[in-house]
Amino acid sequence: LTACARDGKETVVSYNATTFYDRDRKLQGVFAAARDITELKRFEQTLQETNVEMENAKIAAEKANLAKSDFLSSMSHELRSPLNAILGFAQLMESDSTLPTPSQKESIDQILQAGWYLLELINEILDLAVIESGKVSLSREPMSLAEVIIECQGMIEPQAQKRGIHMDFPKFSDPYFVNADRTRVKQILINLLSNAIKYNQTGGTVVVDCTARSPDRIRISVEDAGAGLAPEQMAQLFQPFNRLGQETGGEEGTGIGLVVSKRLVELMGGAIGVESTVGVGSVFWIELISDIEPQLAVEGTESTAPVQSQVRRGAQLRTLLYVEDNPANLRLVEQLIERRPDIRLLTAVNGNLGIELARDEQPDVILMDINLPGISGIEALKILRADPATAHIPVVAISANALPRDIAKGLEAGFFRYITKPIKVNEFMDTLHVALEFAESGFPQGE
Repeated sequence: LTACARDGKETVVSYNATTFYDRDRKLQGVFAAARDITELKRFEQTLQETNVEMENAKIAAEKANLAKSDFLSSMSHELRSPLNAILGFAQLMESDSTLPTPSQKESIDQILQAGWYLLELINEILDLAVIESGKVSLSREPMSLAEVIIECQGMIEPQAQKRGIHMDFPKFSDPYFVNADRTRVKQILINLLSNAIKYNQTGGTVVVDCTARSPDRIRISVEDAGAGLAPEQMAQLFQPFNRLGQETGGEEGTGIGLVVSKRLVELMGGAIGVESTVGVGSVFWIELISDIEPQLAVEGTESTAPVQSQVRRGAQLRTLLYVEDNPANLRLVEQLIERRPDIRLLTAVNGNLGIELARDEQPDVILMDINLPGISGIEALKILRADPATAHIPVVAISANALPRDIAKGLEAGFFRYITKPIKVNEFMDTLHVALEFAESGFPQGE
């Protein structure tokens, strides 16, 4: 209520009135009171305006986050597409039946080394950006550290052998189960092991250890015999793009790997640290939350045997449709399929043409790019799934959209498998083999 004073000033008031009676219930009068609530109303108005501002800021932040995610996805696609041609054709030349000359082999090795390194940099930058945007998704479950470390050993030992580094891995009497994301733990350990090899002395040693620090914590440590870190270097260790003065050294790097590792460890409820002495070496360690061994079902476990992609003697001709608008990618797959005389390859440069060919030719398997002119690969998949004539055909996505959200979106849409560019030839051929087995029998080999 707004009251007007004798001087004409208007005041916001809270007005209360009540009547009072005598013993005979006769009305005797009215009691009224007005309280000045101008400040209260002003506070409520300010609070309302602040809430509106906060809501607008939240909407703006969500839009910015979405724009950042879209930008990352676009950058991933734009950077990976040319790498697919570079690494794909280099792998073709490396594995060609006509052996390259020593000079050619050296050139091919250089192309592959530079290409895979560039891909590693792209992945690290995108990883950091995704983590900082809060979009990283983890799949935490009980997992055996012993199994993961043994897998890392097989992956890292060729790098150590090239540099003459001796690797000392633990002999596990306990599998050490932790609650963590298996893929991310492997990523973190590979980063620590690679750094220990890279910054070691010639002929040095890397010692890996795994111990229970407490009933609920398991520590994995990686010790090297490198130059060690000074206190001022250790203070800057987990800063993005800070290479601690190694920029002019002979080792390649960006200073991102450790930052990504730290963020991932912390997202899993763990910790990361380092102990170092100049001239002696460094010990990098991570601690993860311990867990109990999961109960595994006896039946229905998947086979871990590698898929063989040999052509069966007397195999009937199979048809593969590849929907792709990039000429280099088309040519790469054409050359790969030339190694499979049992496969006839059809190509389409857009989604609509791909759908038309699928209906007319009834291919056994379809390879589908996501970013196509006209309708997208996901839209084309929906049309194929809705048509009884093509709904049964396994469709494999092969795309440079490689962020976790892109892969999840593709698999949720119904793709049989999702291959990211740049492709690894062996993985590509294995996936194709599984898809062809599925097309023939209705379920993949090994399931």
